[in-house]
Amino acid sequence: MAMHSFPTLNNDNHTIALQEADQSWTYAQLNTRIDSFAAGLLKQARDLEEERIAFFMPASLDYVTTMHGIWRAGGIAVPLNVASAVSELEHSLTCAGVTRMIANGHYRDALVELCASLDIELVSTEDVMSIEANLDSQGLPDLNPSRRAMILFTSGTTNKPKGVVSTHHTIAAQITTLIDAWHWTSDDVIPLFLPLHHIHGIINILSCGLWAGATVDLFAGFDVPAITQKIKAGHYSVFMAVPTIYVKLIQYFDSLKTQGKEQELEAICDGFRAMRLNISGSAACPVKLFNQWYGLTGQVLLERYGMTEIGMGISNPYEGERRAGHVGQALPGVEVALFDDNNQPVTKDDTPGEIRIKGDNVFLEYWDNEKATSESFHDGWFCTGDVAGIDDGYYRIMGRSSIDIIKSGGYKLSALEIEGVLLTHEDIKEVAVIGVEDETWGEAVAAFVVLNEGASLEYEDLKAWCKEKMSSYKIPKLLKIVSALPRNAMGKVTKPDLKKQL
Repeated sequence: MAMHSFPTLNNDNHTIALQEADQSWTYAQLNTRIDSFAAGLLKQARDLEEERIAFFMPASLDYVTTMHGIWRAGGIAVPLNVASAVSELEHSLTCAGVTRMIANGHYRDALVELCASLDIELVSTEDVMSIEANLDSQGLPDLNPSRRAMILFTSGTTNKPKGVVSTHHTIAAQITTLIDAWHWTSDDVIPLFLPLHHIHGIINILSCGLWAGATVDLFAGFDVPAITQKIKAGHYSVFMAVPTIYVKLIQYFDSLKTQGKEQELEAICDGFRAMRLNISGSAACPVKLFNQWYGLTGQVLLERYGMTEIGMGISNPYEGERRAGHVGQALPGVEVALFDDNNQPVTKDDTPGEIRIKGDNVFLEYWDNEKATSESFHDGWFCTGDVAGIDDGYYRIMGRSSIDIIKSGGYKLSALEIEGVLLTHEDIKEVAVIGVEDETWGEAVAAFVVLNEGASLEYEDLKAWCKEKMSSYKIPKLLKIVSALPRNAMGKVTKPDLKKQL
């Protein structure tokens, strides 16, 4: 059947599209399954007309079927983080006006109460596919690429995550830019273990792989023994991860060395050495890690820069120098410029400025938030809030223009959001959250807390309390009890002063 919208799947029907454990599916099988799912979503309708449909599932055949099925039926896909606490999901579901939720097994069971309270229809992938629909008489809708396709939620400087809306055209631009820049082919095989509510896993790996006709090997999480065995066997040609994953791999290598398994270690490193490309992104790659990885595997990590609102904007080259501590140059079709605090372009190499982006890769809007949308653009440029400098033509990220944004383990976290949750703890009077440099996480979440009179709080108790209130990667990794938070004359907490206390 012909493809009806962007992004699409490669048409090489006999190639393996997806692998999951000991199962695999060709592009022909996957396309048939997606069409069946899309028809089930439509029931007797001709077009979902941008209905927001959420799904709560890890990397799997069902995930790919659900996302592409929603796209083909004319809906807006809203992938949710399976690591989220149920209470966190309520904001995303209500903000986006979600009407249907797709989830399977224990993921579905966890959502029964929430969906009932929000009057959201909760169904499984199989439920949808069991709906009888005659595709020949009904057909799937023909979609204009300008149609909205996806909402991803990301934490910004505000207290609650915003819904980033991308069109079919936007997503297609994000994918094709990377396929050209990183030389994707149908011969590639790549593991996918990153979370699939995030641009890195959805666009850079899954969507690029399926567009190029490559094979994507799906894992529900980062399974070190299983993945390294396949690496040892020479199964993969490309590997993409956040810096934290590379740190964990090096720690695993150290454990193998300690156990006297040097032969196993060498075989895994040889597997990496044979790959055509290793990429690091979603957080700054420390120069030390860059050099360690090269020493172990001979791979020069390709570091790039992107965010939910733009996909990828800047990248080190596939061919040419990949410079440690730098994210490279503007990708094809993407305009990048630095601006100072007066909204004037920065022209000198040694002068930092805010990164601003133009191109077909830039998102359409923040869902139902006209104010935030208008504030994030200036003269047609999207204002990223990230500060960079230029060294001999290569961009170097210097940090966030707001101290309230924390990049930890590949996630961009809102300190204000975490503070809001911590303030609901009965023993906490005041709190300020910042990011502190950390070799494993890039930045670790640190909480400075003023307790209520007579109260006490140990870190392990706070960690246990947080598990029910927020995703694991948002939980503070450092707790510091203070008698008072530093404030300026206006009563605002001066967070730079907190960093000096560490």
